[in-house]
Amino acid sequence: MEKTLIDLRGITKSFDGELILDDLNLSIRENSFVTLLGPSGCGKTTTLRIIGGFVQPDKGQVLFEGKDITNLPANKRQLNTVFQKYALFPHMNIADNIAFGLRIRKKYGGVYSG
Repeated sequence: MEKTLIDLRGITKSFDGELILDDLNLSIRENSFVTLLGPSGCGKTTTLRIIGGFVQPDKGQVLFEGKDITNLPANKRQLNTVFQKYALFPHMNIADNIAFGLRIRKKYGGVYSG
């Protein structure tokens, strides 16, 4: 059996008093392919943003390889997210946003020093 990479336990999230996710439990195993399907507003994007650390759940835990990363910021998680629309860090300038992925992996060797 493949090991569990991502484990969502009891995830609950509301926005402006509207319940979006109610006690969501989801396990994603190594080498698996998972698709989130549903109508607009059902919580697909919210689930992905919680996994990525861009949104905090109201309740529940996010585990990655068995470690609780619920309160770990997005830039400290060993996960990558590709957004449909641009998603930049608002506190960073353009160059810092572009170099971010390389910098966190300490592979940036260009002229820009940030």
